[in-house]
Amino acid sequence: MKIAIFGASGATGRLLVERSLAARHTVTALVRTPAKFAYADRVRVVEGDVFNQAAIAATLEGAEGVFSALGAKSPFVKDDALERGIPLIVRGMEAAGIGRIVVLGSAGALDSALDRQPAWRRWLVEKIVYTTLLKWPVEAQRAQFKALEASGLDWTMAMPPMLTNGPARGRIQVDGRALPRHGSRISRADVADFMFRELEAREWVGKGVYVCR
Repeated sequence: MKIAIFGASGATGRLLVERSLAARHTVTALVRTPAKFAYADRVRVVEGDVFNQAAIAATLEGAEGVFSALGAKSPFVKDDALERGIPLIVRGMEAAGIGRIVVLGSAGALDSALDRQPAWRRWLVEKIVYTTLLKWPVEAQRAQFKALEASGLDWTMAMPPMLTNGPARGRIQVDGRALPRHGSRISRADVADFMFRELEAREWVGKGVYVCR
């Protein structure tokens, strides 16, 4: 399969590149600084960013499936990569006739995320974490979800809680309605594995899905 990857130089994006190459897929990655991209000699690289429609079109050329691991660089600074970039990727995919995309999201993208959590945790996250510490990332994730939901694409949004850099456990909880009770973290490796499988499995097309360990 020919796969286009946005956010390929990020922590989760690199894992998606590794899994795609290991499965012998052909990868095209949009990166700002090709010289710093560890996989530049193994993938087709397009230099640019997700604010440039032409760069997006070049990345999507010939693609059969798309990954996006875009996200804010810092939770404390407003970053419009998702708000501006995802609609441009959607537009590019629709113009190119590409239907399938799996994106990295966050559990904060939907109000239903905490429905199964203890009352104290729900209050803490909703009243303090989402309105102060993670205000900008949560707003960005909600914008991303809305853009995908309004599109005509076969999209899936993986919505994990806190991401860790530990190894894959291989056993995760997956739920389309709410974050599983006490689900508070998951490794990026497990999320990347889920996203990679879902690209072809298509079990969660047109949905956001919560994943945690």
